[in-house]
Amino acid sequence: MRIGPGERPVVIAGPDVIESERHLLSHAERIKKICDRAGLPYIVKCSYDKANRTSLKSYRGPGLKQGLKMLSNLKRKLGLPVLSDVHCREEVAPASEVLDVLQVPAFLCRQTDFILAVAATQKAINIKKGQFLAPWDMEHVITKARSTGNRQILVTERGATFGYNNLVSDLRSLQVLAGFGVPVIYDGTHSIQLPGGQGSASGGQREFTPTLVRAAIATRFCHGIFLEVHEDPDHAPCDGPNMLRLADLPNLLEDIVAISDALNHY
Repeated sequence: MRIGPGERPVVIAGPDVIESERHLLSHAERIKKICDRAGLPYIVKCSYDKANRTSLKSYRGPGLKQGLKMLSNLKRKLGLPVLSDVHCREEVAPASEVLDVLQVPAFLCRQTDFILAVAATQKAINIKKGQFLAPWDMEHVITKARSTGNRQILVTERGATFGYNNLVSDLRSLQVLAGFGVPVIYDGTHSIQLPGGQGSASGGQREFTPTLVRAAIATRFCHGIFLEVHEDPDHAPCDGPNMLRLADLPNLLEDIVAISDALNHY
């Protein structure tokens, strides 16, 4: 799979966290069909552990061992590449045996030793820009990852902290990040998150996801879209308020294709 300028935007999508193996497979199968119809490449995303939940009582997922087993089974059954977060150096080795893309969570993007360990696997990695960073500060993060010889580096914009319990998207960031010579992904669901907005959990404004995704693709500097998708987000155990409804995905992908094709013919 090739990701970058001149290629069709990649779709990185799936539920926020693994709820069960059946749930994971069902969503991956349905999202694959939608992506196939749209003619867009697809990478499955789902977390085996949500280590950064707001509350200690919140659901975190099946954990490293069971979660990686489920993701491995999905790869075998559906033949799809998979992405998931890794949270510490101890997880890197076992995760790299299963995952096609190792994701560095936004909160960990400044952790030098962790970045070096993830990049040293020479697997594809996706580094999420911290909500607390200016886009030009990511050049240092990318330089750390490249120092290992890894050239399969994606960088994801997921919004910037704007006061308490709110994130905003400055789409100039996509052009700045692309200037560092890496493919840029836009996270259309975490960018509309309201961190801690529900007290013991984060809120979100999913009604703005399509608008921001369309705008990101239209910049010409966005090479893929990251979306957390769920058939019933209002009853999801994690990040429900900012997840896109599965039923809304086909129309959004149609828009992505139309905008991308228009830009390529301009």
